[in-house]
Amino acid sequence: MDLDALRLLIDVARHGSFAEAARARATDPSSVSRIIAGLEAALGFRLFQRTTRRLTLTEAGALYLDRATPLAESLEEAADEARANARGPVGTLRLTTSVAFAQIRLAPLLAEFRVRFPALKLELLATDAKLDLVAERVDLAIRLAPEAGNDFIGRKLFAARYRVVATRAYRQAAPALDRPEDLRRHRCLRFILPEFRSRWMFRDAAGLVTEVPVDGDITLSNALVLHGCALAGLGPALLPEWLVGADLAAGRLVDCFPMLEAGGGSFDSAVWLLYPSRKYLPNKVRVTVDFLTTLLKK
Repeated sequence: MDLDALRLLIDVARHGSFAEAARARATDPSSVSRIIAGLEAALGFRLFQRTTRRLTLTEAGALYLDRATPLAESLEEAADEARANARGPVGTLRLTTSVAFAQIRLAPLLAEFRVRFPALKLELLATDAKLDLVAERVDLAIRLAPEAGNDFIGRKLFAARYRVVATRAYRQAAPALDRPEDLRRHRCLRFILPEFRSRWMFRDAAGLVTEVPVDGDITLSNALVLHGCALAGLGPALLPEWLVGADLAAGRLVDCFPMLEAGGGSFDSAVWLLYPSRKYLPNKVRVTVDFLTTLLKK
């Protein structure tokens, strides 16, 4: 059995479309159709029912796929372990995260990644869109959320603490900004997500929570641009420590409320490493998980 053809069969069944499977593999749909037709000819039965509107597995196809999928994983595992034993992790690893996290936290690690895994290719999908990890054939995702979710295996990298920051020049020229309630008198720089856009939360050492409505004339969909506007002195912004830590240390920005925890919709946000749940974790994924866990944890 051709393992590549078997992998393609699994992809087509998952996507429910030759065209979508071809797009995910960056190949031509006619090539996908030809390989599946060859597989059906070799097996002696149809795997899919084809109509102009949809593609579904036949009863025989569903039975075959159910038995063949574990076999494909076992063959991949055997080949992966043999390659790893011979020359380390190989292949292409697809990793996705936000644009800001990719630039600030991941880009500085890529030189070390290349040195450690010279035979492993990396495709870094830096996007603020929440990609479908299965449909896009993503091996790993780094996401900022209160929890990992139930659809994937999640490993917490570190807590994502937030700060309300501004430049010293802004604070000297603007109205007083000594208490969270003072934000009502400022044109805040706001992130477009609902939990960050209209109300910021604060918690003191005793656990008392204060919610403050915020307003402003600049609302942004990208954390890097929001960060840049804060550095330009356009107003206070709620940003994560991993993004503004160097600016706070250098004095380019100041923490407006250093004695308080700050947040959008939650104080429990964290940076999570996610990967699709499967019986066998490929070596390329396993070593990358260990690499990122070691170097990104605070």
